[in-house]
Amino acid sequence: MSALTIFNDNDASQPVWDSRDADAIQTALAAIGVRFERWQADRTLSASPSAEEVLAAYQHEIDKLVAEKGYQSWDVISLRADNPQKDALRTKFLSEHTHSEDEVRFFVEGAGLFCLHLNGKIYQILCEKNDLLSVPAGTAHWFDMGSEPHFTAIRLFDNPDGWVAHFTGDAIADAYPKLA
Repeated sequence: MSALTIFNDNDASQPVWDSRDADAIQTALAAIGVRFERWQADRTLSASPSAEEVLAAYQHEIDKLVAEKGYQSWDVISLRADNPQKDALRTKFLSEHTHSEDEVRFFVEGAGLFCLHLNGKIYQILCEKNDLLSVPAGTAHWFDMGSEPHFTAIRLFDNPDGWVAHFTGDAIADAYPKLA
């Protein structure tokens, strides 16, 4: 189940707000300019779907976002627990960073934890299958895929170069709860 937990950015010991209600999550995130919606990831995929399979299955959703926002490129990120690079990738994504464009993800399988550092708060958003999240350009954040990752998400970009991170060097992510 999707969840939003909010902490003060100087106190990881106690959340100031927590919800698993999609409408409440959407409202709380909209207040800080973050798009969160529940879509339908209802296409049947193979056990380890290729990027081509995922894109073909969800081209109708991609087309909606491209028409609405003018995205120039898209791809699929999919990680499983047996990926030999999972530890290195987790470490990379757990480093706080920003992007010069919105970070848009539509989860079609599994789950991941987006953590936004904004306005003196840490917003931990557990995204699961059916969740669409768009983090505004310039927002400091990190992503935790967990120690045993299992997720597939479609990523959309304004930039034809795709995912380009600008790391902040702040170790704040080390202080906050991780995805199991």
